[in-house]
Amino acid sequence: MSARAAAALCLQRVIYEGESLTEVLQDHTIATLNPHDQALLRDMCFGTLRWHERLSAILKKLMKKALKPADKDVECLLRIGLYQLIYQRKPDHAAVNETVKATKKLKKEWAGKLVNGVLRTFIRQQAELLVQADSTVTARYAFPDWLLERIQTAWPDAWADILSASNTHAPMTLRVNQRVQTTVAYQAMLQEAGIAAELVPLVDSALSLQTPVGVEQLPGFFSGAVSVQDAAAQLAAQLLDCQAGMRVLDACAAPGGKTSHLLERTDGLHLIAIDESESRLKRVTENLTRLHLQAELLAADAGGTTAWWNGQLFDRILLDAPCSATGVIRRHPDIKVLRRASDIAELQQEQAQLLHNLWHTLRPGGKLLYATCSILPDENSHQVEAFLTEHPDAHLLPLEVAWGYAQVAGRQILPGEQGMDGFYYALLGKAVQEIIP
Repeated sequence: MSARAAAALCLQRVIYEGESLTEVLQDHTIATLNPHDQALLRDMCFGTLRWHERLSAILKKLMKKALKPADKDVECLLRIGLYQLIYQRKPDHAAVNETVKATKKLKKEWAGKLVNGVLRTFIRQQAELLVQADSTVTARYAFPDWLLERIQTAWPDAWADILSASNTHAPMTLRVNQRVQTTVAYQAMLQEAGIAAELVPLVDSALSLQTPVGVEQLPGFFSGAVSVQDAAAQLAAQLLDCQAGMRVLDACAAPGGKTSHLLERTDGLHLIAIDESESRLKRVTENLTRLHLQAELLAADAGGTTAWWNGQLFDRILLDAPCSATGVIRRHPDIKVLRRASDIAELQQEQAQLLHNLWHTLRPGGKLLYATCSILPDENSHQVEAFLTEHPDAHLLPLEVAWGYAQVAGRQILPGEQGMDGFYYALLGKAVQEIIP
């Protein structure tokens, strides 16, 4: 199986079967490819999904009729060919020839002539086709209509920058384990290893690499000196302000980046990490083991407190709520293909239920940090405003920080701000005495 043919099959599973790219790329057959082809496959999958709407608009003009459902792998192969011609600047003849060869690997030699004809037509008419496609804002920014409209409504002055940032390659950001050494000391270690890294302003544990590297190249990675985590996600542990001896809940904890960061920052926490997925909870275990940290792990629905909560109140709760993930599209471009407009209302309901149910497990005087990697107000500030209205014993705590945009409730980081992913945070305090409405 060639890298292009394998990539076409991966894209077919994402675009037409609804699987996430992360899951698809874990398929064991991909591991049989050599490292170069694996890297090529990943680039083709990420790039083709990143520009899906634009490539679709171009392909629609090139194809007289849609291919049958059984031949969507060939359509995905055409998308890859277009991606390479437009974005990888691959020599025309090489891109066409290699894409045609891949039809044989798909056992569809009949498609070779079709692929050759479509790609060569594009090459001849490229300038005209790109202008035609980009006449619509959906294709120009490669965002589905419904999501583009929501972002324009939410951020009328910043929507174009948000979409542009979401179509870039995200930096590789590290979280330095402060138990092992300072961020500056680890930066020096990286420099000695020939890896250039910059400090991230306002995030004391973060380093941003100029060029991504494999984790095996990071000094001390396997002994727990450092982890890979976006700088915006690292803010959670700073904001929650845990103290030694506290009882802490990390709801929806997998894959465990924030769980381990909380434990790295504060000794003596009794931390319970919950996730409803047992398989994803294994990732939490792996992270904690590598970092030599301990937490109590529970496979359960965090909102179903009657099934797992023993009645002991928590001093701190981190609710990294399930969301549309619209702030991390640059890392997960398949979100633009997989997410539907109807998902937002369902997610809002789930978020509200989690907030309501977990609030009863927080002690008076305790703090709950509500976080999402969304940029949509319906999941963020509007959600928190509604919660405050319904819970008179809850009040908004100020976030005295220099990042993000102040909202009526909480703060919003937009994609690309100081190199960070899009994240939302709101810190809620619980009244010491019960307030009767």
